[in-house]
Amino acid sequence: MLQNRVDPTGNIISTSARGAWMGNRGQLHDAGKHILRPFKLKAWLICLLEFKERHRPVMAPNLYTELFFLDEATAFAAGHRPCFECRRNAYNRFKSLWIKGNPEYGFNEKTSIREIDEIIHSERIDRTGHKVTFETSVNGLPDGTFIQIDGQPYLLEGQHIHHWTPFGYDDGIPLPDLEKVTVLTPRSTINAFRAGYQPQVKNDIG
Repeated sequence: MLQNRVDPTGNIISTSARGAWMGNRGQLHDAGKHILRPFKLKAWLICLLEFKERHRPVMAPNLYTELFFLDEATAFAAGHRPCFECRRNAYNRFKSLWIKGNPEYGFNEKTSIREIDEIIHSERIDRTGHKVTFETSVNGLPDGTFIQIDGQPYLLEGQHIHHWTPFGYDDGIPLPDLEKVTVLTPRSTINAFRAGYQPQVKNDIG
């Protein structure tokens, strides 16, 4: 079983569960299909599983490492964003709404996506390779955001949270009565959600 599935913390795990999206962080594997590093590029992408009838072996030598996600909300929590090549409409929508949701940077539509990737990268992983999180009130966080409680990832949906597993979500429970929660989804990505981007969520949450 290959180590190529990504959880909401951004860790690359092994599981038999299938994903709805593919991802890319550059070439992470060796000739034996073992993961050597968590990333190589700062552009962490969310890609279609199929595009223009292209086919190739997973983790082929000297090519980027195919990663997989339960859903788009999981990919965003890990620190990814839509691919320009295979998801042009989603890419344009995310970039536009990211700029709208983060006006403090003074970006516009002519801003290079590399500048946005630099900011998202600083919000997802620190210099020691650990996941970057922040604490805030659960109230006001948009749907599709991931939080962490007792070390476990939960998706916000309506007035409930749903525990994440590689195979899907457990039944929802009411929003916790906590003063602060740990947030996994990068801060600027959450602002894009607030501005109107709605991440795809696996449709069988309880």
